[in-house]
Amino acid sequence: MKDNRTVTSNKGSILVVDDDRLVLATVVHGLSQAGYTVIDADNGDEAILLAREHRPDLALLDIRMEGKSGFDVAAYLREVPRVPFMFLSAFSDEDTRNQAMTLGALSYLVKPLDVAQLLPLVDEAMQRVRQEAAPASANPAAAAVAAVTVKAPQLDAGELALVHTAAGVLMHRYSVTREQAMARLQRQAREQGLSLATQAARIVNAVEELARAAL
Repeated sequence: MKDNRTVTSNKGSILVVDDDRLVLATVVHGLSQAGYTVIDADNGDEAILLAREHRPDLALLDIRMEGKSGFDVAAYLREVPRVPFMFLSAFSDEDTRNQAMTLGALSYLVKPLDVAQLLPLVDEAMQRVRQEAAPASANPAAAAVAAVTVKAPQLDAGELALVHTAAGVLMHRYSVTREQAMARLQRQAREQGLSLATQAARIVNAVEELARAAL
């Protein structure tokens, strides 16, 4: 069992699960360099054991693996240790994405995605985890996100996850706060006559296309 823990980290702990050893090593190194404590596993059974032992703040899961799949791991994380999770998968079909969002994923990211593109999305997801654990009255950013949900009650879980992911991209791209990124996303959608979810999907898809083109 391999356990890459960066004891000097203060950004939080992340469980990374992927049966592709190269992808796993690349993501683990990138997150560790960014200041996260990283716990890694190359199969679902090991991931569940590590989640039970270490209770990470967030999990980044592949889907198709031998033995327990990423969906199996996600179901366990949701029901037992209640660890938030996001997916990083090679599968971009709508059915797989919808299944991931139904399970409660914070985001669904499509490989290939290099570490430079992945980090802001992980940072944003981690920020969401912390904000949702804090009272909105004590956290202006959490209140801003809640306002987006109130103003757009038609968003389902998958669309809301896209909005949060797109906000993370904008935070990284323009070096703005989460509230400013949300406001920018809403303004872009309004100026282009698009729904918030559609504009968010365009931003996320553009990031994924750039990653593919870089290969």
